[in-house]
Amino acid sequence: MQRERFVEIVAQVLDDLPEQFRSRMQNVAVLVEDLPRQQRLRAGRPHGMRPRELLLGLFVGTPRTQKSTFNLSTGPDRVILYQMNIEAVCRDEAEIREQIRLTIIHEIGHYFGMDEEQLRDV
Repeated sequence: MQRERFVEIVAQVLDDLPEQFRSRMQNVAVLVEDLPRQQRLRAGRPHGMRPRELLLGLFVGTPRTQKSTFNLSTGPDRVILYQMNIEAVCRDEAEIREQIRLTIIHEIGHYFGMDEEQLRDV
């Protein structure tokens, strides 16, 4: 899939998030990259790694539950989506859209201070 189309789907998914989440997200950038840095260095998926073990997204920043007025911001928090990994676990555009949605929700959960165990329950 062309990057432009992937980014368009990301924007649509973000627009479709419930207002209660969108209105509480402040200073968060959603970025798209091909692959995580470590995977780029290894030139692809490590031998024996199943597609569902690929890193699809990442939250980089300070969760809202840990922010303080005493902390100086070093820029926006970031949600990074890894396009090639998302495409690797999907068969068509509909699955890509759904995986983008799930990945964004998961990473925004980290932004709101949820850990992996809490996110599994969501």
